[in-house]
Amino acid sequence: MLTENQLKILLINLESDRIERTESTTNTDKFCQAICAFANDLPNHRQPGYLLVGVKDNGSLSGLVVTDELLKNLGGIRSDGNVLPQPMMNIAKFSLENGEIAVVEVFPSDLPPVRYRGRVHIRVGPRKAVANEQEERALSERRVALAHSFDARPCTEATLDEVALGQFDAYRREAIDPETIAANHRSIEQQLASLRLYDPDRSCPTHAGILLFGKNPRFFMPGAYVQYLKLPGTELIDIPEDQAEISGDLNSVLRELEGRLKLIIQTTMRAISALEEKLLPDYPEWALRELLMNAVMHRNYDSNTPIRFYVFSDHIEIQSPGGLYGEATPENFPTRNSYRNPVIAEAMKSLGFVNRFGYGVQRAQALLSQNGNLPAEFEFDEHSVLVKIYRRPA
Repeated sequence: MLTENQLKILLINLESDRIERTESTTNTDKFCQAICAFANDLPNHRQPGYLLVGVKDNGSLSGLVVTDELLKNLGGIRSDGNVLPQPMMNIAKFSLENGEIAVVEVFPSDLPPVRYRGRVHIRVGPRKAVANEQEERALSERRVALAHSFDARPCTEATLDEVALGQFDAYRREAIDPETIAANHRSIEQQLASLRLYDPDRSCPTHAGILLFGKNPRFFMPGAYVQYLKLPGTELIDIPEDQAEISGDLNSVLRELEGRLKLIIQTTMRAISALEEKLLPDYPEWALRELLMNAVMHRNYDSNTPIRFYVFSDHIEIQSPGGLYGEATPENFPTRNSYRNPVIAEAMKSLGFVNRFGYGVQRAQALLSQNGNLPAEFEFDEHSVLVKIYRRPA
C-alpha cells in the first residue's frame, strides 16, 4: 500500500488516469466499475490504480469519517463474485489534517479482460467506458503473455473441434451481459478468448476451455474426474456398495455430484428437547456441497490423480490433488486463500455453483455446527488436501 506522502501527491495529480475520486460512500456500482477498469489496465501502465473514497473531484477532502463498515464493504467487492476474475487489491484508511480517506489499491490483472457483471470496464485518460471489441481483443491478447495459472494456459494438443460450442453458448449468456452479446460481431474463437477459454496465438482451447466444455476432458487431463465410493463400514477394505468414476465436462460433473449428495444424506426424527422432535439430516447437505465444490475449484488439474470422494458408514472423506496454494498455509487456513484455478473459479461462480469466494470452508463449518456435527478435519501435505466430515451423532 502507498505511503501517506504518496497519497498526498495523488490527491493533487488531477491528470492521472490511475486515480478515481469519489465523495460517495454508497455507490457500489461506481466502486466496482473503477476497480474493474484498474484491473484491466488497458493503457498497460503495469502499476496499481487507486480508488479514493472521501475525495472531491478537485482533490480536496470531503470531510468523510471512514467507518469499519465502509472498509468492510469495499473489501467485500473482491469476494462477492461480481468482478471476475477476482481483482488483487488492498484496502486502507488514511487520517489526514482535513479528514479521512478510504483507499482501494488495485493491481493490474494477469488474466484480462476483467468484467463487472459481464461488462469489461476500462479507463484511458479521462475516458471511462465499456470496452469495445477491439479494446477487449487487446486485453485478451495481453493475457496470453501474462497467464501463469494452469487453467489459463493453452491445451496445445486440442483443437476447437474438441469443444462443445452449444454448451459454451449457454455459458456465455450467464457470464456476459445481454447488451454485449447483442452487439457481438466476433468470431467464436474471439468470444472464447475473451473468457480465457481459447488461446488465439496457438489456435487452441485453454485447459479451462477443455475442462468446462470439452467433449472428452480426460483425454487431455487424465486425472480430471472424481472417484466415488460408498462403503458399508469404516475401512477401505470393505466391498463398496456403490462406486463410480464421475467425469465429463465440469458442469456435468458438478451436477452429478449434487445429485449423489442428496442420495447420501439420511434424515431421521430426533429429539431436540423433552417435548419436541425434529427431522434432522446426518450431514447438512450444503456443508458437503461447499466442501466438494471447494475440492473441484482448487484441485491441481495438472495431476493424474482424481478427486477422491469416499462415503463411509461414520464419516465422509474428500481428498483433492494439490496441496495448499499461494498465500494459504496450514496456519492461516481457511482465512487466507489464493486461487490455483482462477478461470475455473470464475466459471463456477457464473454457473451458480459458488456464491462468494473465500467463505466456503467457514460456511461449511458453521453449517456442521448448527446441525450437531463435529467440525470438519483437514489434513495437508505437499501433494493433497484431505477433509474428513463426521456423521451427526445419534
